[in-house]
Amino acid sequence: MQIAVNTRLLIKDKLEGIGWFTFETIRRIAAKHPEHQFYFLFDRDPHPDFVFSANITPVVLWPQARHPFLWYLWFEVSVARFLKKHRIDLFVSPDGYIPLRSNVPSVSVIHDINFKHHPEGIPYLTRRYYNHFFPRFANKANHIVTVSSYSKNDIAQSFKIIPEKISVAHNGANEQYTPVSDTEAQSLRNELTSGAPYFVFVGALSPRKNVARLITAFGQFLARSQKDYKLVIVGEPMFMTNDIKEALKSMGNSCSVVFTGRLQVEKLRLVLGSAIALVYVPYFEGFGIPLVEAMRCHLPIIASNKTSIPEVVGDAALLVDPFDTNAIANAMKLVAIDSKLREALAERSARRKNNFSWDKTADALYTAMQKVLSEKIMRNA
Repeated sequence: MQIAVNTRLLIKDKLEGIGWFTFETIRRIAAKHPEHQFYFLFDRDPHPDFVFSANITPVVLWPQARHPFLWYLWFEVSVARFLKKHRIDLFVSPDGYIPLRSNVPSVSVIHDINFKHHPEGIPYLTRRYYNHFFPRFANKANHIVTVSSYSKNDIAQSFKIIPEKISVAHNGANEQYTPVSDTEAQSLRNELTSGAPYFVFVGALSPRKNVARLITAFGQFLARSQKDYKLVIVGEPMFMTNDIKEALKSMGNSCSVVFTGRLQVEKLRLVLGSAIALVYVPYFEGFGIPLVEAMRCHLPIIASNKTSIPEVVGDAALLVDPFDTNAIANAMKLVAIDSKLREALAERSARRKNNFSWDKTADALYTAMQKVLSEKIMRNA
């Protein structure tokens, strides 16, 4: 079979959540299934690292799709033409977008629909595009894959999709994430926080990640505990981050917050594993890969009690209301002063990590692909 994959988010050293999903699942599927020919569709020259096996042909299609108008052109013109010209049997889109003009069977991976519930945190044109097109993508796709049961139910109810059309494939995490040694941890703290213990957050800096309230809560924790702790924030700004700047001004101790920007896996493992705990309190999340990364490092977790996050963490986290900065601050204080609690949470993280792997994710995605291909064969028989 000839399978085309939307790989436009495979950008060297700039992988975010959906990019990691694409990288980890599609490379496994292509390597495991040499009987298929894969066309990887890029919107710019691909890095050689993303051509994983001999059965992959990289294709660059015009234009670079980084704006709502260009998304439309790329999918509805360039991708649609390519699928028709090359008689593609299946189109797989790990970021959910599919060409509505094409009749090629498709599997769409819709990670979440935060834009429907919290459009206020997204630039105007982007949210208009999402809210107009994603219900159509969901209805047009032959099958939908999503990353949590929460998202499955949300998509089904919001877009009036029958649940049988949606499969769940939980995310995994890179196997390089492992616990760090005491020596590594002390060295990292000396480098990053002048030796001080710290809480860590990992994620893109967008409104729904709730970083401003996290900073406010950390300021409250510092005031109550009178301890020399830091908050390390790993990630790059996406949009609408003025609230983060205001929170830093208001806390009065902004030097206790360390921004690292994006980190590569080797460094991020050290930063995660050397922290006292991950504090991850988005008010909307389809899954939350940093949660599993922290589990793999056997890290205590303080997490939001909203949307998919309780499903992912199970008993491996202290759950808090992400809108209640007092609750977040109190959880930080508990973890900071109670060594037995930290040990218990770390042990639960170590157990919980076994529920998630990219191998399982890739197998679940390929099962959906097989289902659509089998339906096509039956129709043509």
